[in-house]
Formats: sequence, structure tokens, C-alpha cells
Amino acid sequence: MRVPHLLFVLIASLGLSACSVGQERDISMRQLDKPGEGPDEFSILPSRPLEAPADYTALPAPTPGQSNLTDRNPVAEGIAALGGKAASLTAAGVPASETALVSHAARNGNSPDIRTTLATEDEAFRSRKSRFTKIRLFKTDRYAQAYERQTLEPYGEWYRFRRTGVQTPAAPPRGE
Repeated sequence: MRVPHLLFVLIASLGLSACSVGQERDISMRQLDKPGEGPDEFSILPSRPLEAPADYTALPAPTPGQSNLTDRNPVAEGIAALGGKAASLTAAGVPASETALVSHAARNGNSPDIRTTLATEDEAFRSRKSRFTKIRLFKTDRYAQAYERQTLEPYGEWYRFRRTGVQTPAAPPRGE
């Protein structure tokens, strides 16, 4: 007779804990924890060596919270190392070399608030898919499961294009 009462108390406590709402609801569905208590080696970013400027009056005024002359920008350095233009990271509108592409892509019209629309729709989707993600027995990353229907299967598309006669680049073998 005690087992049904104990089972009822356990189910009720699980139900009540699932109903608890914090200050901010986590709808990320990601389970990305550090494997240990050691340092995070990716948070350490070495700076460039200090150099004495030729003219001290030409130095910019210090701005708290902003970058300084010795800070590195790894993305810009990577773009420059691969032969690209690091200045392309700054938003300066559409470059003249890409106006034809932008006008062709917008030939059927475009929505100026597409980013906010997609953000609200994605937040509603993640809210629906993350209803029961707090109840876990094991640490699981639920992100791939939630977006599985929207994921393109690359080898299936590759084979489909090859069957129709479209020239496709070679692909590495499946790593299953």
C-alpha cells in the first residue's frame, strides 16, 4: 500500500518541478557544458606586442570598454590570411561588385523586417520544442532533434543532382 503513495508523491513532485518558471525561460535546447573544472583555452587571446608610436599626438583617445591598438581580431586576420579583404567585416552597405546579385535576389520583392520576423518565428518554434527539455535523466543536446525536419540531407541531394545529370563536385565518403 505504501508503494502507490510513494509513486504518487514522486510523480506529483516531478510535475510541480516542471511547472516552476524562473526569471528567464531557457529555450536554447543546447547542452554544452565544460567537461571539467580546468581553464577554457579558447577564452585566452594573445595580444600583439606593444610598440612605441612615432608620434604620441597621433594616438587616439582612450575609450573604456572599446578595443585598443594591440587587440587582435582573429576573424579579420583569418580573412586576410586567406586572401580576402578584412575591411569587408565592417558594414558599409552593398559593395558595387554585388549590386547585380542583390537586385536579382530581390526581383520578386523582399521584406525589410525579415530578420525580426524570422527571430520571432524561431523563438516560438524553440519555445514549442523545449517544453519538456528540463526533465532529463541524461545530458542530451536536443537542438539537432528539434531541427531535424528542417535539415538538408547532403548525400541525398548530391545523388539526386547526379541522377539528373548536373555536374557535381566529388564528395568525401560517408563517415558513418
